[in-house]
Amino acid sequence: MTNSPWEQDETARSVVRLAHDLIRRPSRGGVDDYGPVLGVLEEWLTARAVPHRRLRDSAGALVGLLVEVAGDRPGPWWTLDACVDTAPYGDRTRWSFHPHCGHVRDGWLLGRGAADSKLAAAMYCHLAADIAARGSGFAGGLAVLLDVDEHTGNFGGARAYLADPDAVRPAGVIIGYPGMDEVVVGGRGLWRATIAVHAPSGHSGSSRTVTGAITRAARLVGLLDAAELPGPDDASGFPLGPKLTVTAFHGGEGFSVTPDRVDINVDVRTTPSFGAHDAENLVRKAVIELDTELPGPSPTRVTEVATWPPFRLEENEQPAAALLSAARAAGLDVRAKTAGPSNIGNLLAGYGIPATAGFGVPYEGLHGPDERASLAELPTVYAIHKRAVETLLDLR
Repeated sequence: MTNSPWEQDETARSVVRLAHDLIRRPSRGGVDDYGPVLGVLEEWLTARAVPHRRLRDSAGALVGLLVEVAGDRPGPWWTLDACVDTAPYGDRTRWSFHPHCGHVRDGWLLGRGAADSKLAAAMYCHLAADIAARGSGFAGGLAVLLDVDEHTGNFGGARAYLADPDAVRPAGVIIGYPGMDEVVVGGRGLWRATIAVHAPSGHSGSSRTVTGAITRAARLVGLLDAAELPGPDDASGFPLGPKLTVTAFHGGEGFSVTPDRVDINVDVRTTPSFGAHDAENLVRKAVIELDTELPGPSPTRVTEVATWPPFRLEENEQPAAALLSAARAAGLDVRAKTAGPSNIGNLLAGYGIPATAGFGVPYEGLHGPDERASLAELPTVYAIHKRAVETLLDLR
């Protein structure tokens, strides 16, 4: 006898079966072959006559599937996006179950990708199948992007979608992240760079005293950590201030040689009032101070790696409005949130496409050991997404 809500819901059971099959195909970003996990989706979509096609990057690699369901009257297109590649496993000894088991235990779906974001991908496939089965009665169209190469930070699937000349540019995107309490309507941007710090090399036991690259680099880290950053910008309504973090420090080998170079990674989270230009100026100011205080054989070099803009939607802007309205109509106390970490919404913001992330089921262990997604709330989450999609498509 089944008692839990999801077990009594035919659609929810089908969503869980598809998610189980996806979790069973390891798809760690930059590690595993993406063919098997995308093959599961292709087979499922084909069996239900849901129109879809493959997406490839500039090198011809398969980086996702794109579902496209067109309405019978003019209107905007809206996109649901869920990645089916995952974070790595990390320390396997800390897992109490196999990372790609896909089992259901005590109301939880277990395995890497259960929360981020294979359950969402399975749910979005079912939503697309439901809209496709109607055949008519809605405006514009619904696209579902099932992408890989997301957890590498390359966003290969999303970039292939945005570069595809045959794809309709979406009016907005809902990204399938987990968590029932919040709908992410904005996020800090980022400016990232590598910094090469130089110094003369030599023997660690030499009587000649030199300021090594590690010493110079450590001083630079201190200058960056001490850099003053502004707080939240109340005037623009953006609730977060910028943040600077040194995230990597590489240099040296063995014990007897002082290295002639150290490479540092710097990640600066930006805001509307403190953008990429400000971040670069702050870092370069610290570099100039280092080279003046502790001169090296060559100038310290800053190389920009990536920059994404911050973004923020108002609660009455689509697609955030439809998702928040549907959740609140279901009696849930859901708040709009501007996130500190960046997400694919920042990439979309660079193309002028509004995006929101969430809303999904509760979860544990995202990017850590014992990743799992709660299934008790799945029927409610599915119904809320369905209502939001119907609102966006102006379904009659």
